Amino acid sequence: MKLNISDLKNKCLWQDKGYELPDFDIEKIRENALKAPMWLHFGAGNIFRAFPAALQQTLLNKGLSDKGIIVCESYDEEIIEKAYTPYDNLSLVVTLKADGSMDKKIVASIVQAITAKDNIDKLTKIFTSPTLQMVSFTITEKGYSLIDLNGKYHQSVLDDLYTMFQNPKTLMGIITYLCYKRYQAGKLPIALVSMDNCSQNGSKLYSAIKTFADTWVKNGLVDKGFSDYITNPKFVSFPWTMIDKITPRPSEKVKAVIEADGLEDTAIIKTTKNTYVSSFVNAEETQYLVIEDEFPNSRPPLEKAGVIFTVRQAVDKVEKMKVGTCLNPLHTILAVYGCLLGYTSISEEMKDKHLKTFIEKTAYEEGLPVVVDPGIIKPEDFIKEVIEERFPNPFVPDTPQRIACDTSQKIPVRFGETLKAYIASGKRDISTLQYIPLFFAGWLRYLIGVNDKGNIFTPSPDPMLDVLQGYVKDISLGDKGPFTDALKPILSDGNVFGINLYEYNLAPKVESMLEELVAGKGAVRKTLEKYIKVIN
Repeated sequence: MKLNISDLKNKCLWQDKGYELPDFDIEKIRENALKAPMWLHFGAGNIFRAFPAALQQTLLNKGLSDKGIIVCESYDEEIIEKAYTPYDNLSLVVTLKADGSMDKKIVASIVQAITAKDNIDKLTKIFTSPTLQMVSFTITEKGYSLIDLNGKYHQSVLDDLYTMFQNPKTLMGIITYLCYKRYQAGKLPIALVSMDNCSQNGSKLYSAIKTFADTWVKNGLVDKGFSDYITNPKFVSFPWTMIDKITPRPSEKVKAVIEADGLEDTAIIKTTKNTYVSSFVNAEETQYLVIEDEFPNSRPPLEKAGVIFTVRQAVDKVEKMKVGTCLNPLHTILAVYGCLLGYTSISEEMKDKHLKTFIEKTAYEEGLPVVVDPGIIKPEDFIKEVIEERFPNPFVPDTPQRIACDTSQKIPVRFGETLKAYIASGKRDISTLQYIPLFFAGWLRYLIGVNDKGNIFTPSPDPMLDVLQGYVKDISLGDKGPFTDALKPILSDGNVFGINLYEYNLAPKVESMLEELVAGKGAVRKTLEKYIKVIN
C-alpha cells in the first residue's frame, strides 16, 4: 500500500484494512479548483491537513462542493517537498479516540501544494480569480507580527514596507501585494480568514495588512483607493475565528499501526526548521471551529461539516472561554508542572491526582466565576470534556514539552485576562486566589531549568527565555529567599502577566510559593500536596 492516487484505485485493499476513501472524482475536483479557485490556504502544517482539509473533504463526499483547496507554505517550505509532493497531495488523517480505536481516512481535498517562494505569479493568478471566496491561514500567531520584542519593525518588514513592494519577502507583505492585484482586477471581494489559535485573530491579520497598505499608499507605491478597499468589509473581510483541535506531531505508535496494515513511506521527518511531518497526521476526535459569518464573495457550506457560523461577539466570547478558562490555561499548567515532575505525556499527567485536581480547581473555582458564557457552547460542558475525555486520551501523543513552548507569550491571555476580569468586576481580591499564583510560581521554578529530582533539563523554546532565565540565574535548590530583587522585573511586567502583580498584592504570594518550590529535591511535589487538597 502506497499513498498515491494510483494505489487508491485498488479500493478493496484499503477498505479491507479499515481505511475510509474519498467518495468523489479526485481528478475532477482538482481540475475544477485549478480552473476556478475557490479556497486558498496559507500554512501547510499538520493542523491544516487534519482539520480544514478534512472539513472540505466532508463537503466533497456529500456532494456539497465540487472544488478542493490550494495550499501554500511560506515558512517551512520543506513541508511541501516532504509531506505533499511524494504523496500526490494526499494525506492519511488518523483520528485517535479515547477508547483506543482509530479512524483512518485518506484526505484528497488538497488540489495543489506550492511554496510562496518563486511562485508569486502563480499566486497572483489564483488571487485575481473572481471565483476565489476565501483565503485562510494557519501560520501561528507569530506569522502576523511585524515587530520584534523591542517594538521595532523586523528588517524584512522594513524592506517590504519601503523598498520591496514588487517582490515582497514577508508573508504579510505577499498577502497585501496579492490583495492589491485583486483590487486592480476590479475590486474583487474576498474573505481573509485567520484560523490560528490566538485572540481576535482576524484583527491581527487586518492590522498587519492595513499597515502595509497604508504605508504603500503614503509612499505613492499603490493607488490611494487601495486602503479604502482593504478597510471596506463589503470588499475585504477579516472574520474572527476560534479553532480547537489538538494535533500533535506524528506518533511512532500510529506509525507502527499503519505499517502493520501494509502502508509504506511512513517515515516521520524533522525538517531543518524543526517541523515534524509524515505522510500521515494524527489528531484527537474532538474539534471546534467557530467563524464570524462575514464572507463578501460567498463561502463553502462548512456548517454542513460541523463548523459553527455566528456573529463576531459570540466568536470573541467562545475564544475567551477556551483560551482564558476552559482549555489553554489548563494545558499550560500541565506543561510547566509536567516538565518539573518528569512527565513526557499529557495523558499520563492526568493520572496524577494532584495535577488533575490542580487544573479542576483552577478551571471551576478561579476561572468559571468570571468567564463569559458565549451561549453557543456551555463552559461547564467544555471543561468537563477537556478534563474527562480530551486530556486523558492516551492515544493523543501530546507532551508537556511541546505545550510549554512560548509560555511567556501565552500567560497574558491564558491567565492575565482572568485577573483583569476579577479586577474589573470587583468579585474577588486577586490576592486571595490560590491556584493561578501557584502556576505562576511553578513557571518561575521551571525557568531555573532543574526538575524536582534535581536534574537539569532544557526549557522549551520561548522568545523571552534568555532574558527570563537571566533574572533567576542565581536562584538554586535549597535557597531560602526572599527572591524579590530577582523576581521583581518579571512579576511587575504587565506584558507577561497582563498586569503588574505588585500593584494588586499578588506578587508576594507568588514569591512565597516559589520559596517553597525551591526548598530542595521533592519540594515541587510537597508544595502541590500542601496547596492541592485531593478528595478521594
